[in-house]
Amino acid sequence: MVIWRLDQSPRLIRRSEILFKSFSPDAPKQLMYSAIGIALFVAVLMLLKDHRILQRYTYISMAVALVLLVLPMFFPAVNGAKIWISLGPFSIQPGEFAKIIIAVFFSGYLMVKRDALALASRRFMGLYLPRGRDLGPILAVWAMSILILVFETDLGTSLLFFGLFVIMLYVATERTSWIVFGLLMSAAGAVGVASFEPHVQQRVEFWLNPFADETWGQSQQIGQALMSFGSGGTLGTGLGQGNSDLIGFAANSDFILSTFGEELGLAGMMAILMIYGLIVERGVRTALAARDPFGKLLAIGLSGAFAIQVFVVAGGVMGLIPLTGMTMPFVAYGGSSVLANWALIAILIRISDTARRPAPAPASPDAEMTQVVRP
Repeated sequence: MVIWRLDQSPRLIRRSEILFKSFSPDAPKQLMYSAIGIALFVAVLMLLKDHRILQRYTYISMAVALVLLVLPMFFPAVNGAKIWISLGPFSIQPGEFAKIIIAVFFSGYLMVKRDALALASRRFMGLYLPRGRDLGPILAVWAMSILILVFETDLGTSLLFFGLFVIMLYVATERTSWIVFGLLMSAAGAVGVASFEPHVQQRVEFWLNPFADETWGQSQQIGQALMSFGSGGTLGTGLGQGNSDLIGFAANSDFILSTFGEELGLAGMMAILMIYGLIVERGVRTALAARDPFGKLLAIGLSGAFAIQVFVVAGGVMGLIPLTGMTMPFVAYGGSSVLANWALIAILIRISDTARRPAPAPASPDAEMTQVVRP
């Protein structure tokens, strides 16, 4: 509905005709993507009878995820970040699907290695320090997230990838030290990359000074998004009564949350964030209800990936953190995000269904006693 509302904006229509010589509404395409996403949701529920089947493909999923994360490096950058694969008129954002496949790999790997990773060699300042050889996995994932940030200049996927691993590592081992190490390594990597990568430096500069005169031509989208939130007030200006279309081509994708903030106000924004919170809460409840360790880790991983994506996008648009290239699940315009998140919800529902089925009845002892033993 909000994408359709932005399609009616004379300013966006005029700007599109000037820049691209034509205008094509996005709402019909988004409706088609949503229909395909619901069909994919049903297909996953019908084909995936038991989520534990995914455990067989632990290392295959790692290889597939690496391919999906590396492929965008060979395609042109879009708005400074290499996160898209373009095939003729179609474009795919593989990072949206990679988050699900990475969660499958982490779940299978940590289920096997969690006891070794939970061992601590010494205690320092109230924290259990992991053994040196057990730091290998987190160092490898940290290095991979840094490489994604360097070669693709994609802050969002890098943060999602590393944050997902730290969350699942903490749940699997129950060691607070892993979170401390993860935060320290994440901060060190981000500062290190920002010191020599101009695109990341630019994002940070726009975040710190969105209204600076010398950068207004490039940072005006962030500044206008903040003004949209401010003009919305408590109850908003009303649907169709805002001016968030001044943001430009990203009004229905990266910055669509500012349209909700302006036209529905603080009350509408709190309602939207509460819906996201309920989805994450039900995912965590599913993880608690799951009987098998793989299902527990997979449910918490998918819920964590969803929560991190919401935080990264909302935080970037609201000015809490530097802006990333990710999209708000189920809200922003984009086919890859809609399809991937419908598949994510389907897997969570399958885990929930398996967890809440009655446990199989134990074999009756009388049946064993009545067996006839023949010589």
